Amino acid sequence: MAYADHEFFERDCVELTDINSSAEVVCAAWRRILEYLAALADAKAEDPADDLMSVLAQEMAAGRISREQCASDALLILLGGHETTANMIALGSCLLLQHPGQLVRVRDGEPQDVARAVDELMRFLSVAQSGRRRVATADIEVAGGVIRAGDGVIFAGDVANRDPRVFEEPGRLDVGRQARYHLGFGHGPHRCPGESLARLELQVAIPALLRRFPGLRLDRPLGELRFRSDSMNYGVQEMPVSW
Repeated sequence: MAYADHEFFERDCVELTDINSSAEVVCAAWRRILEYLAALADAKAEDPADDLMSVLAQEMAAGRISREQCASDALLILLGGHETTANMIALGSCLLLQHPGQLVRVRDGEPQDVARAVDELMRFLSVAQSGRRRVATADIEVAGGVIRAGDGVIFAGDVANRDPRVFEEPGRLDVGRQARYHLGFGHGPHRCPGESLARLELQVAIPALLRRFPGLRLDRPLGELRFRSDSMNYGVQEMPVSW
């Protein structure tokens, strides 16, 4: 994707993920992005480069996936990898600024320490806040109740990530905690396919930001920040800082 197109992509991504968007607005934004990505796939099929879109385009050219599937897969990768990771970088940095001692451990830590901290930030913040929607394929008893086959179920990952039976003192941030088995990336066959890339981006970006701006601080009180509670992905609307 050309950088010149980022405003178009940002605008339509917001419309796609805004829980207040009407069905008509979501469908229109979805259609515009898919058409853009399908055209990009056509161009990459003709002139491939060393990028993921070219790999998908070559699969399309070989007939292994359809043009529509190619565009849909590209949208999943772009939307999932862009929105969630960008929000986590901002939210994670904002949270660490409230915990200076833990910030130092992330900024100056060894790679294994930073990896552990990223998992704890993902557990604590749970950016994907709209839950996992599933349909039961068989009757199952849970906590004394019965979910019937065919029932719709929403699994609240943010609640599960604060389960005291799994995480001791779940309401406390501890970047040294072993939180590898949080549900920030989902679970089972639908687990996020971009998990490894997302972990790497966060492990590189957050410490680099803190090292580059050692005097980084919020430019307004935390209580005055506007948070994205109206989106499928939790985040901050803006994060004014000084350094």
